[in-house]
Amino acid sequence: MDFYSPGKLLIAGEYVVLDGAKAFALPTAQGQSMHVESIEEAVLYWTSYDVDGKIWMQEQVAMDQLLNHEEIKGSAHLQTLVEVLRAAHNQNPALLQGGGGFKVRCKLTFPRLWGLGTSSTWINNVAQWFGINPYQLLQESFGGSGYDIACAQHKSALFYQLTDPIHPRVELVEFQPVFSKKIYFVYLNEKQSSKEAIQSYRTKKGLLSTEIKRISEISQALVTAPSASVFGQLIREHETIVGRILDIQPIQTRLFPDFNGAIKSLGAWGGDFILVLSDEDPTAYFAGKGYATVLPYEQMIAQ
Repeated sequence: MDFYSPGKLLIAGEYVVLDGAKAFALPTAQGQSMHVESIEEAVLYWTSYDVDGKIWMQEQVAMDQLLNHEEIKGSAHLQTLVEVLRAAHNQNPALLQGGGGFKVRCKLTFPRLWGLGTSSTWINNVAQWFGINPYQLLQESFGGSGYDIACAQHKSALFYQLTDPIHPRVELVEFQPVFSKKIYFVYLNEKQSSKEAIQSYRTKKGLLSTEIKRISEISQALVTAPSASVFGQLIREHETIVGRILDIQPIQTRLFPDFNGAIKSLGAWGGDFILVLSDEDPTAYFAGKGYATVLPYEQMIAQ
């Protein structure tokens, strides 16, 4: 059996998506595949490869240990693997009880440290294998808003609202900006922990009804923005609002004040990718600042 899920980028709604804001997200052209092979031996062999073919996780566990909820000692990767598979097993107990075992191979098509959804693509692939609700599996393992699962599932630009953590509201949308050649994504090489970012947000946020309403409006307006200039105004306003909530300077003010264009943080502020809107190819500018990975829109976003 073979499964595949694309990665994700949260274009608008970071943090406040957790409190009901309408977020706007895009699936990436890159993702993660998973190949599952049944074997007679009652053991689960799991191997995960990075984009360069190097193994970053290689674990094995006896099926009876996995199914009997015995305490399993091993690496942090093994503990996470067991936690996710046990949660999946609780939703569909029949799959792992055939008497044999499995060889599973996962392969990323983006570098693992890019933060495009190593966990979410994996969770969605496991949910496809088990035939279960991926949002429930997410909540019972990693947690989070779930927008990344929506990208992995639907492979389309979408609005996402956390109306219910198990059955969120997902609205597929057409996003084909005429100015797509002016959109770039720059990797900041500062991997961020989503869990830590969420905890920090929880401690800083106040009453956000006005901000949530406006962010939701911005998400919708970005999809229909008629020009690069309007799109740029919207992402600058979004940065200002979220910066005020987090009490953090927007990244363009902090790191790139001399840049001639608009810059927006994506996901957990301070790392992973930023969205850059520029009339000219900004590769040389960012390379001069020490950021070598600059991807044009067509190369990053699933078409």
